[in-house]
Amino acid sequence: MATVYKAKDNVLNRYVAVKILRDEFTTDSDFIKKFNSEAQSAASLTHPNIVSIFDVGNEDNLYYIVMELIQGKTLKEIINEDGKLSWKWSVNIAIQIASALETAHKNNIIHRDIKPHNIIITEDGLSKVTDFGIAKAVSNSTITAFGTTIGSVHYFSPEHARGEFTDAKSDLYSLGVVMYEMLTGRVPFDADTPVSVALKQVQEEPVDPITYNPNIPVSVNRIILKAMQKDPNLRYQNATEMIADLKMALKRPNEDFVVLAYRDDDSPTQKVPTIYEIEMEKNNDRNASKLSDKKEEPKKKEKNKFSEFLENHRFIKFLLTLLFLGILFGIVAVSVMLGIQGSKVKETTIPVVVGESQETLLTEDEAIQKIVDAGFDRNNIKIVRENHDTVKEGYVFAQEPNDSIRYKVTQEITLKVSTGPKMVDLPDTLIGRQIDEVLSEIKKLGLPTPETTEMTDEEKEKGMILSVELVEDETTITEDIEGRKVKQSAQLKFTVSAGSQYQDVEMKNVVGMTEAEAVKLLEDELKLVVEVKYDENMSKADGTVLAQSIEEEKIIKEQTKVTLTVNKWPESHSAHFSINVASFYPELTAPSTDTTNSTGNTTSSSPKNEKVTVVIYIDNIAEHTNSSVAKNESNYTYTSTQYTGLKDVRVTVGGNTAYNQKVDFSQEPNITITR
Repeated sequence: MATVYKAKDNVLNRYVAVKILRDEFTTDSDFIKKFNSEAQSAASLTHPNIVSIFDVGNEDNLYYIVMELIQGKTLKEIINEDGKLSWKWSVNIAIQIASALETAHKNNIIHRDIKPHNIIITEDGLSKVTDFGIAKAVSNSTITAFGTTIGSVHYFSPEHARGEFTDAKSDLYSLGVVMYEMLTGRVPFDADTPVSVALKQVQEEPVDPITYNPNIPVSVNRIILKAMQKDPNLRYQNATEMIADLKMALKRPNEDFVVLAYRDDDSPTQKVPTIYEIEMEKNNDRNASKLSDKKEEPKKKEKNKFSEFLENHRFIKFLLTLLFLGILFGIVAVSVMLGIQGSKVKETTIPVVVGESQETLLTEDEAIQKIVDAGFDRNNIKIVRENHDTVKEGYVFAQEPNDSIRYKVTQEITLKVSTGPKMVDLPDTLIGRQIDEVLSEIKKLGLPTPETTEMTDEEKEKGMILSVELVEDETTITEDIEGRKVKQSAQLKFTVSAGSQYQDVEMKNVVGMTEAEAVKLLEDELKLVVEVKYDENMSKADGTVLAQSIEEEKIIKEQTKVTLTVNKWPESHSAHFSINVASFYPELTAPSTDTTNSTGNTTSSSPKNEKVTVVIYIDNIAEHTNSSVAKNESNYTYTSTQYTGLKDVRVTVGGNTAYNQKVDFSQEPNITITR
């Protein structure tokens, strides 16, 4: 009937839905008048389960309604996707729809087009009823002109299909059809043409929804049947009554508290006077004499011979009377005894139909037949369907009474039939989440409280789930648990991080301390693990800490590894000098010469007693000076002070350089100097 646009309300800065009627609906002035009247009435409704109408009007022959924009799916789309819906969810949806109808009916607005297509389920699970007003305006028009039954005839009430007066009870009938479809995945009446469907709505009784879906509780099944009564007077008289039963069904699903009334049309065949006869009887003068009122005198009967005999023999008459009374008394006594015997109800023992093991369990039909074969009435067998973790669907797991006492064959017997274990979906993510958050979700699913084991972990924070096990049917599963469909009785086991086993400590500054001082502080006081590496820095004292891998004041855990860089000089050694001084004075090997002085005395000249100066420089600093070294000394020795690393070493003999090289003091050098 209309085209819906998503639009932006620039005044209030929000998105809305604008429904604009198609051109073919704008030509009938009566329709337009009714449409405006109903739309304005619907706009006055304020309810969380009714789509709010913000504005109604027309512009340039365009008739429009501005409504809130709903993010979600229609109930019809959800039914098409999921098939049968769970009974609890369906009842909650029905309560919301009925609540919306309750508000509308109190405001004298009848929807008249309740169907899954007109119910939107938001992303938050809230039900919203839409198309108020338009449905009533269209239904008041002719089917020929507007074709209003197309797409809706499956949900029409019988009186609506007949074109009769419709009221609030018609909406409740449609709601019953919607519940039927939610719980069975099908509409109660279907055919090839809308007319055929309408005839079924008027003439046929629906199949009990519990026939198509055994999981439907008895109370919900009867609520649907009561809402779909053909006679409006036998349905719920208002939405409030229906809401009360729906809420009660959530609390007592398997109790038969819904009152279903039926018309008794089994009256016997009888003569019914015509209207003409009744009127003639009224106009008849009851006091007037009839032609047949004249009575004749009865003729006296003549006495027969047997009567005369009894009259003459009164004793025989007395005996015959006693005999007759005796026979009559015997007949009455026998009749009473037979009546008592016949009215006594037979008693017998109720057979046990609950097997002791899976192999001996009975199906519902087998159990019923066994009880009936024992003499009990099939109509007195009550079936209650419940979830059971170990008994397969359709098998009996309990009965009441279940003792060996004899009962009358009219005794009511309750059989509990399994609908299989109740299944739930585990959260898609468990490992890596906080245990408190997960426990809240597990509780909502109705699963048993999980077993938890704590384990210290240096990387995962406290309370984080490290691993999950699933115990189902005495089988432990450790893989592919997340998102799995499990029995509601399944037991989860969580391994949870207890956090680090070490305390928090504050890092200290140990730069400048000796290696021993730093290690003692970090290992003994802060309980850290110290690793030492060495580096050479001749500008710093040997053995002092040059750097630390964790900065000062940082909060870390005990047993954290910290690396210290410690200054280490190379090893120091002394140099051993052996100098052949004589090799620098070869003239010492020449023979002595005599010379005559001016006085004429002969003197002997010998260099053996002459002295020279030996100087040893290390890095241009005179390490050793000796000016009294004999020139003929062939093995002059000296041991220097200890040094490290490479040093410039220079030796002079008699002022002349005898040695000038770099010497490595990392080993103990022996230096021999000769010419």
